[in-house]
Amino acid sequence: MVHNLMPHDLYNVWIYLQSGPQLGLIITLLVWQGAAWLDRRTRHAAWSNPIMVSIAVLAAILLITHTSYHAYFRGGQYVQFLLGPATVALAVPMYANLATMRRNMIPILVALVAGSVTASVSAMMIVHWLGAPRNVVISIAPKSVTTPIAMGIAQDLGGIPSLTAVFVLMTGVFGGLVCLPLFKALRITDRRAQGLAGGTGAHGLATARLLLESETAGAFGGLAIGLNGLVTAILAPILVRFLGF
Repeated sequence: MVHNLMPHDLYNVWIYLQSGPQLGLIITLLVWQGAAWLDRRTRHAAWSNPIMVSIAVLAAILLITHTSYHAYFRGGQYVQFLLGPATVALAVPMYANLATMRRNMIPILVALVAGSVTASVSAMMIVHWLGAPRNVVISIAPKSVTTPIAMGIAQDLGGIPSLTAVFVLMTGVFGGLVCLPLFKALRITDRRAQGLAGGTGAHGLATARLLLESETAGAFGGLAIGLNGLVTAILAPILVRFLGF
């Protein structure tokens, strides 16, 4: 099918790229550049989040060309490796806002614990009321935590780590999409509150979106990502037992 849709020379190039890591690396960079251009053209509209656009376009390309995820990830893994340094880079705006964070540490911790508990309990209860089995209910508990920590929590509690990864991605994509319009609708203008809410509720994807708007929001989002991982790891087992799961 793909052969019929492509000129012969282009098809041969595509087959060659599939045989090595070039495919995943090249199309990821090209799609991201296109999504970033679109985001700039729309002046950072909620629907044009470059992360969400890139995910949708890459998924469509892989489906249309019948390219396996394994073939794509041979090159995509190099981009994924950069997630670590990118996360660490959030320490730069955090350091610039260190004095503000210290002055507001008590309110930050109170808000973060409240947000962490609300995110886990509400998700588990909704899924339970919809009739999901125990392992699915547990898998969604750490959905608001960054993926590696969330998968570890789910595995220790008897959940399904791969399903947790999907929940984490969906949470981040949704949070990145609605965070700014929601803050505007609720008239939440304090960048510190925005960052803390985004990082606690929707981890890195929402934080990345907020960082485009404000360094302060990105700094508090980065702080929330780290602290929420720690808080959820401590509270999730307690909440699971308390709720009878």
